[in-house]
Amino acid sequence: MAEFEATRSMPANSTIVYGVASDVDIMDRWLPKGLSVADAGPGTLEADGDLVPGPGPHEGLFRASEEQLRVEWGGRDHPGYAGWLQVSDAAAGASEVTVHISLLDEPDSGAHADEVRELLDRSLDRLADEVSRRQSG
Repeated sequence: MAEFEATRSMPANSTIVYGVASDVDIMDRWLPKGLSVADAGPGTLEADGDLVPGPGPHEGLFRASEEQLRVEWGGRDHPGYAGWLQVSDAAAGASEVTVHISLLDEPDSGAHADEVRELLDRSLDRLADEVSRRQSG
């Protein structure tokens, strides 16, 4: 079982960051390249792309809690995949995002684990860019 976690400072307050991170309509802008999601009804997403195992789109569970500034997801078709994103306030109007991913059938070391860590880091960079655009727009 592999657990991956990364934290990144964000250039806006937690409410703005949560708004960007929880908006399914713009998630493709910051999620890893090769992963696309779409709203599939209450509490459900449809995931597709090169990073999704197997052919065709897969249904996933999705929960966003504005009160907790938290987003949670998991693979309905792939129960060995789950994750969460937590936003918290930081000093001077900034905030911090922590993302945690669990992959039950994956090793936590080796080339694939390094690739997952790199995808996570790049996604957080793109999320920070998206938050910056929201701040200036």
